[in-house]
Amino acid sequence: MANFGEGRRRGTGGMLPLLALSAVAEYYRLPWKPPVTAGLLAANTLVYLRPAFIDPVIPQISEVWFNPHLILKHKDLKRFFLSAFYHLNEPHLVYNMMSLLWKGIKLETSMGSSEFASMVLTLLGMSQGVTLLLAKSLHVFFDYRRAYFHEYAVGFSGVLFALKVVLNAQAEDYTSVYGILVPTRYAAWAELILVQMFVPSASFLGHLGGILAGILYMKLKGSHSGSDPVTMVVRGVTRAVTWPLRFLNSMVRSRRRRITGRGRVGRGQNRIAGPGVWRCQSCTYDNSGWQILCEMCGSGWGRGNGWSVNQATAQSSSTDLPLDELRRRRVERFS
Repeated sequence: MANFGEGRRRGTGGMLPLLALSAVAEYYRLPWKPPVTAGLLAANTLVYLRPAFIDPVIPQISEVWFNPHLILKHKDLKRFFLSAFYHLNEPHLVYNMMSLLWKGIKLETSMGSSEFASMVLTLLGMSQGVTLLLAKSLHVFFDYRRAYFHEYAVGFSGVLFALKVVLNAQAEDYTSVYGILVPTRYAAWAELILVQMFVPSASFLGHLGGILAGILYMKLKGSHSGSDPVTMVVRGVTRAVTWPLRFLNSMVRSRRRRITGRGRVGRGQNRIAGPGVWRCQSCTYDNSGWQILCEMCGSGWGRGNGWSVNQATAQSSSTDLPLDELRRRRVERFS
């Protein structure tokens, strides 16, 4: 989340092709493509680019700045929720989306799309709410009026800090944050301090709100067994939206099964070759189920030669006939 004065103009850096190339490369190598992460990437990018088909629909950035004073004064939910999807310039957008790409793929792949979507929605509301609460508290108790209560901020980084807390909550190893080796579970705190040192215009309160939201989410998640209500709602909506596609897919599969059928082809098995057919063990000739003697060698249809569908009474078997006798019978049969 970036903190800027009202009315500052966007800059361009030509970094969007890098973001597109990275996203395509990451998704190309994945056997399963996480849809929620892709949707979040597309939503943030489209809001920034404002193509003609959505430009009249979405508000301008000046209408959605996250400003605690205006949100509480006017009960402006538009600023509360939509400010996370707006970015000031290309470096701001690309840095956040590259972070979202990596975190989103790992989390969505491990927990599933429905639970990941519900978690993102929950963390969005919690991170914005905690930031708002911190700004109001600092204003009331310490008179930090201009510093935090009237600041303007936009960006998805508050949610990203919360996702980092969730992702690293159980980690026991170490990671590098801007070249400094720290325990992975505390990487979000280290990044909070270092980002503020290197980028003073970044919203310290917004990032801190994201970290605290991530910690609160993990606490609530640990004390609650089963799916949370938000996950159940997301799953229900997803199933309702995708029902036509799933219905068409089931119809296509059913039609393919009726057309192609099932079964084995060939004569490699020493068992019944098909309905009403039995195989002679002496010469491996497939005979009709109506034949009692093998048409090739004259051997009887017995248990040793397999069974037809009708399981007829066993006849004399020729498994003990000498080879010369079998040859003689064949010659007599076809002479």
